[in-house]
Amino acid sequence: MARKPGKHYQSAAKQVEAREYTLDQAVPLLQKIKYAKFDETVEVHLRLGVDPKHADQMVRGTVLMPNGLGKSKKVLVIAGGDKQKEAEEAGADFVGGEEMVTKIQTENWTDFDAVVATPDMMRSVGKLGKVLGPRGLMPNPKTGTVTVDVAKAVREVKAGKVEFRVDKTGIIHAPVGKTSFASDKLVENAASLSRRWSKPNRRRPRASTSRARPYARP
Repeated sequence: MARKPGKHYQSAAKQVEAREYTLDQAVPLLQKIKYAKFDETVEVHLRLGVDPKHADQMVRGTVLMPNGLGKSKKVLVIAGGDKQKEAEEAGADFVGGEEMVTKIQTENWTDFDAVVATPDMMRSVGKLGKVLGPRGLMPNPKTGTVTVDVAKAVREVKAGKVEFRVDKTGIIHAPVGKTSFASDKLVENAASLSRRWSKPNRRRPRASTSRARPYARP
């Protein structure tokens, strides 16, 4: 027997029309029909019209949200020598070298939101693939988390840098802020994500917020 939707869901659904919404229309509606007692994260889901089974259609990258995400991420930096000092000065929450790799291996420790590593440490960090990979935490040169400029990487993550990767159904999922943000700030963040991946030979995406489900063309 199908489960009956809750009263909050039914109340929200009644306020969403069966039509497409622009981002400028969808965001205020999303903020209007929220019912949680905490400051919820707003997500954008972009249907790209690609087939990720083909290597040339795999979409992955990063975008720096102009208005942040409303939450500072905990950053782990795995580096050696002077790079550790640079990371600490930039605001990294955890800094270390081989001992951090050992801690993750032996304790399955993952109390962080992002990992930055220097190229010379990747031989050791590569051993953590089974732990970090499934959580989306593995450092990668393409996302700027394998770099000699650890200070810049830490500052970007703290400022609201978001990593995205298309899933097997051809959709990107990414946070763009909190429901407490001003509407124009959420719209600007969402538009930044859409612009970041777009290319002339790709079909324009349709975006939907994760709770209210109004559709939008950014």
